[in-house]
Amino acid sequence: MRHLADNPELLALDALIDRAGSRLVSEVVTKIDVDGHSLPLWCISLGNRNPNVPAIGFFGGVHGVERIGSQVLIAYLGNLVERLQWDITLHQLLTQVRLVFIPIVNPGGFLRGTRANPAGVDLMRHAPVEAEHDVPWPLGGQRLSPRLPWYRGRDDGTTQPEAAALFKVVRERLLPHKFSLAIDCHSGFGFRDRIWFPYAGSKRPLPHLAEAWALRELFTRTYPNHSFYLMEPQCLSYTTHGDIWDYLYDEARTAHGNRMFLPFTLEMGSWAWMKKNPRQLLDPLGLFNPMLPHRHERVLRRHVTFFDFLQQAALAHANWLPQGARRDECLRQACTTWYPEHNA
Repeated sequence: MRHLADNPELLALDALIDRAGSRLVSEVVTKIDVDGHSLPLWCISLGNRNPNVPAIGFFGGVHGVERIGSQVLIAYLGNLVERLQWDITLHQLLTQVRLVFIPIVNPGGFLRGTRANPAGVDLMRHAPVEAEHDVPWPLGGQRLSPRLPWYRGRDDGTTQPEAAALFKVVRERLLPHKFSLAIDCHSGFGFRDRIWFPYAGSKRPLPHLAEAWALRELFTRTYPNHSFYLMEPQCLSYTTHGDIWDYLYDEARTAHGNRMFLPFTLEMGSWAWMKKNPRQLLDPLGLFNPMLPHRHERVLRRHVTFFDFLQQAALAHANWLPQGARRDECLRQACTTWYPEHNA
C-alpha cells in the first residue's frame, strides 16, 4: 500500500491550509478513493467574489508525475499566506480581484506516481472535444486501453471525478466574472518554458487571438529580461483530442459571450533540466522535475513574477485590452507570427 508520507506535496498542501486558517477559503470539491485512501481535492480561494472584479485561476498537478507544477503553486500560495500577515498592498489588491487555486488536480496520480488518474485516464485528453485535424497517435489521445499512455477514457459520456471537479470550479468561480484568466502548470516538453493558449485541437486562430497577443506584448515590455518564456498557441507544438482548456474556453464563449475567459498553460521545459543533469534519466520523476536542490529552488521562484503579473494585468485589463484599430493591428501581428497562412 502506498503511504501519504511518500507524497510531500499532498502533506505540504494540508499543512499550508492548516497554517493559513481563516485567511483562505478552503473547500474539498470531491474526494478520490485510491489504494485505501480517500484523498481530498482541494480548492482554495481568496479575494473578492463580486463578479464585477476580475478572477484568476491557478491549477497544477493534472498529471501525477509532473510534481513541480504543484510545488510551484504551493510555494506561491505559501508566499501569499505569509504576506497576508503584513502586506497592506496585497490586502488592497484582494479587494479588487479574486484568486482561485487547485494546486493538485490529480491527487490519486500523485499518490501512485502516474501521469494518469487512478482509472488510467489522462485528464488532459479527457474533455469531450475532438481535434479538428489528425493528431499524433497515441500522443494526441487514444481510447484503445488505459494500459497505454494518453488514454482518453471511454466514449460514453462519463466524466472522471477530477475533471468534473475542475469543470465545476471554473464554471462557478471564474466564468461568472466579467474578465478571468487561468494558468495551468505542467512540465515535460522542450528546452524552454512555454506559455500555451488554445487551441490544442485546432490550427485555426482562437477568437481572442488579439487579446492574447496584447497580453504577450504587455508582459514583454514590462519584463524584457524574462525572455525565457515562449508564448504561442499549443497547436504549434502538437495537437491533441480532449484538451480541457479548449473545451472550457469554447464553453465560456458560448454560454458567456459578454465576458472574457483566457486560459493559459505553463509548460516548464524539463528537457533543459535533463540536459544539465543526465542522471535524472535514471529516476522516473526526473523526466518531469528538477532533481538537484539548487535547480529545484530556482524553479520555485522563477515564475512568481509571471503569476504576480497576471494579477495586475487582470485588475487593469481595461487599460491594455485592444480596441478598434489597435485590435486589428494586434490581430495582424499575431497572425503574421503564429498563423502566417491566415495572413496571406
